Amino acid sequence: MDVPMELYLVVSTVMFFAGVYGFIARKNMLTILISLELVLNAVDINFVIFNRFLYPQQMEGMIFTLFAIAVSAAETAIAIAIIINIYRNLQNIDVKKLSELKN
Repeated sequence: MDVPMELYLVVSTVMFFAGVYGFIARKNMLTILISLELVLNAVDINFVIFNRFLYPQQMEGMIFTLFAIAVSAAETAIAIAIIINIYRNLQNIDVKKLSELKN
């Protein structure tokens, strides 16, 4: 059974907008980071799907997606390290409290 491209795009769109909503609405830095990862995963799904349906015999979309996942993993590791450092200084990871670091 072949799944139509529109269903993949619907899943990707829902993931993307859930990530954007979480990025805008949340105050905790970890949930913001998770929301950003949702957005990046939605983009990766789009790369794979468009590659599969437009160029079924070529691998450019797959290779680009693997590269994007590697960059996303590195970005997540750095962001978690920054969040841990902020928590050690403030004992809180609320975005509103970050202005205390200026003092």
